Amino acid sequence: MSDKIKFELEFVIQSSPQMLYQYLATPSGLSEWFADNVNSRGEKFTFIWDGAEEEAKLLKRKTDEFVRFAWEEAEDDSFFEMKIIVDEITKDVSLFITDFAEDDEIDESKMLWTNQVSDLKQVLGSS
Repeated sequence: MSDKIKFELEFVIQSSPQMLYQYLATPSGLSEWFADNVNSRGEKFTFIWDGAEEEAKLLKRKTDEFVRFAWEEAEDDSFFEMKIIVDEITKDVSLFITDFAEDDEIDESKMLWTNQVSDLKQVLGSS
């Protein structure tokens, strides 16, 4: 197993942090843009895409600020985090994504996140 490489992406989102957080931290919100369906039982989230299930554990969260998940099958310390940042001066809201991928999968992972966040922006009515 090779070491995964951490990468970060930033997307400006026209939304309140409170509304955006609901789409990042709740099964119903996540199923609107991140996966076909999402179920949770306590800290355990099940993400479903095209009938395939992936389990993730909610590691940390802070209301209206961030959520951090780790995939159950991950054999390392990798995680994915979605953090809401509000610019103090302009009040612009940004979504910071932190994730990990194999060296040869980083571009693909970034493209996947870009597509997913594009779906999120559509759901939010954000341009």
